[in-house]
Amino acid sequence: MKRLSFALFLPLLLTACPKDREQPLTVSEATQSLEEATAASEAESLTSASVDIATNFTIGQAAENAAAELSTFITSELPCAAVTAAGASLTIEYGARAGNCSYRGHTFSGTSKVSVSKNDAGQVIVDHEWTDLSNGVVELSGMAHVVWDTQAKTRRVQHSTTWTHLASGRVAHGSGDRTQAALNGDITQGIVVDGHRSWQSDRGSFDLAIQGVQMRWADPVPQAGSYTLGTPFNATITLAFSRVDADTIHVALSGPKRSFGFDVSKLGAATQTN
Repeated sequence: MKRLSFALFLPLLLTACPKDREQPLTVSEATQSLEEATAASEAESLTSASVDIATNFTIGQAAENAAAELSTFITSELPCAAVTAAGASLTIEYGARAGNCSYRGHTFSGTSKVSVSKNDAGQVIVDHEWTDLSNGVVELSGMAHVVWDTQAKTRRVQHSTTWTHLASGRVAHGSGDRTQAALNGDITQGIVVDGHRSWQSDRGSFDLAIQGVQMRWADPVPQAGSYTLGTPFNATITLAFSRVDADTIHVALSGPKRSFGFDVSKLGAATQTN
C-alpha cells in the first residue's frame, strides 16, 4: 500500500513582543508558560495521531473507495472502534467494542468523523471532526482541515478546537495553521512541525510560533526545536528543547531579564533545574 509521508517548511515568527517591560520574568510566569506550552503540545500530538490514522489508503482512487479502504484499516488496527461509513465519510467511535484502542502511543476514546474530499496523485484533502476525543491526558472537540502535498511530502493542518487538560482541569479554545513532516523521514517515529497556534484559557490569550520542533508520539513536549510564546502577562517567552535521555527532555525557557531550565519527564512532570 502506498502511504503518505511528509517534509517540513514555513517557520512563522510572532512579532507581538513587548518592548518596555521592566520587571524580570518570575518563576510563576515561567511555570505557567511551560504548563500552557506543554498542554498545547499534548493536544497537538493527540490530533496529529488522529490525523495520521487517516493516511492509510491508496492515493489516486475515488474518495469513496479511499474511505472504504480506511475503514478496513481502522477496524483491523483498532478493533475497539465501531466504524460507520457513508459515502466518502466515516464516523469512528473509539471504545465502543472490546480490543486494542492504541495508535502512535495514544489510547483513544471519543468520536471522530473523517471525510475524504479529494484524492489524486498531487493532493489529498481530508476533513476531521472530533467529539470528546481523548488519550487520557487531554480531551478535545473541534475540527481540522488537512491538505496533503504528495510531491513535497508535507501536510498542512488548520484546526479549531476546544481542549481540556484532564489532570489540571484547564480548558482552552484555539486555532492554528501548521505544516507537518515525518521525523527523520519515518512517520512511526513522530513529526516535525512549523507554524503557529493561538488559544484562550482562563489565564488569558497565548500565541505560539512553532519553529522546527521534533515531536515523538509518546513525548509530552518536543525533543528539539523551539517555541516563541506570546503571553497575557506582557512577556514573550522562548522555549528551546533538547533531549537528555530516553525519558527526559530539557526545556530552556528565556524571558525578560531572566532564564529558567526545566526537565520534563515522559509522564509530563516538570522539575526546575535552575
